[in-house]
Amino acid sequence: MNIYDSVQREKVPFIPIKENQVKIYVCGPTVYDDAHLGHARSALAFDLLRRTFIGLNYDVTFVKNFTDIDDKIIKKMNESGKSLEEITSFYIQRYKDEMRTLGVSDADIEPKATESIEEIVSFIEALLKEDKAYITSDSIYFDTTKDSKYLGLSHMKMDDTRARVEANSEKRDQKDFALWKFSKQGEPTYPAPFGDGRPGWHIECSCMIEKHMSYDGDFQIDIHAGGADLLFPHHENEASQTRCKSGQELSKYWMHNGFVTINGEKMSKSLGNSFFLKDALKVYDGEILRFYLLSSHYRANFNFSEEDLLVSKKRLDKLYRLKKRVYEGKKSAVNKEFKKAVLDSLSEDLNISKTLSLVDEMVANANEKLDLNPKDKPTKFETNSNLVWIEGILGIGYKDPYEYFQIGISENEKEEINDLINQRAEAKKTKDFAKADELRDILTCKGIQLMDTVSGTQWEKVQ
Repeated sequence: MNIYDSVQREKVPFIPIKENQVKIYVCGPTVYDDAHLGHARSALAFDLLRRTFIGLNYDVTFVKNFTDIDDKIIKKMNESGKSLEEITSFYIQRYKDEMRTLGVSDADIEPKATESIEEIVSFIEALLKEDKAYITSDSIYFDTTKDSKYLGLSHMKMDDTRARVEANSEKRDQKDFALWKFSKQGEPTYPAPFGDGRPGWHIECSCMIEKHMSYDGDFQIDIHAGGADLLFPHHENEASQTRCKSGQELSKYWMHNGFVTINGEKMSKSLGNSFFLKDALKVYDGEILRFYLLSSHYRANFNFSEEDLLVSKKRLDKLYRLKKRVYEGKKSAVNKEFKKAVLDSLSEDLNISKTLSLVDEMVANANEKLDLNPKDKPTKFETNSNLVWIEGILGIGYKDPYEYFQIGISENEKEEINDLINQRAEAKKTKDFAKADELRDILTCKGIQLMDTVSGTQWEKVQ
């Protein structure tokens, strides 16, 4: 397995800390609002990474956190009059439901910042004791000058950091960041020997990794991942505070997915084009979105456009049309050469373009064989097995193929179509073939194509 490491800024061989084990930590959302396409892209990228390691027979521990205490959450509390728990539990559940719709599995561990207060307080006490953190009137800050490797992860220049950090005259250095914010009236607060308050953003991830992912007390993990927007300051600060507390690097490798743009414009709320996932899922099926968002390499910036999505769907349609040809057939073994080729391409830093071209080739070859001999059972059985394996490694192709081609049809429309199909079946049974043809014509005018199979009449919406 080769992966692109953000620190080394090159593709390197992945060497696990412990043989055949991999521990992956992904920064999850701050749960004050609905998830957008950027959240979806990151979740899908590292869901694919997780599936690839599982396909390579690694024992995978996959952790994704939820930031459930933050300035934005407090602002939402003040605006809505709702409690922290009401807001965060709602958006955590909404996020998880939407990720499942995209075929993203729940993480093995899903810690929340508010569940790690004890560890956060202990971490800060250790830094204070060694004068690597200091107290001001409103916060406890980490002293970045105590870390000679600071900015070694993001490769930022000193001057470039100024616009990304909060100015404060009490800081020893303006790059210093808050580990703990002392209580203000009406804000959530947690007890601490150095003063009641709440954690800053960066501290939580270091503490949750130490709490949930240690290798026999040595808590360096294999891979820390997240969006490129987190590289600085979030990941840089995580790495720095952990180095200064433990003398260890937080993660052996760092991976980052690219930005999402909409029609060429970077997605951001300030631009007014933040594309909420809930809105996308009202228009597009979750699997079709998954296939589209996975179709570009995870490190590349992704430009979302409806035109490209529809082209991507046609590619997925071909896989499902093949599935219809072999559906409900028996299975044999997955083709060894195909499986190896796919795993080899994914092992090259998740080379999805080559992977999908291999899937396209498999689909084309199977169709060619079945065109020559529609009753070719060995091809049908092997193809069925290949498709089932693809479901696991890529998370696509898992639907009933007939239901896939009914996506976008309302339940009322389906009921009407099935009623007409039943009437047609009854007409054929009584040998009223004129009536049966009339009913087929009615369905054809509705854009419905019928397929009479040994298991009954199936239908799909003609695109």
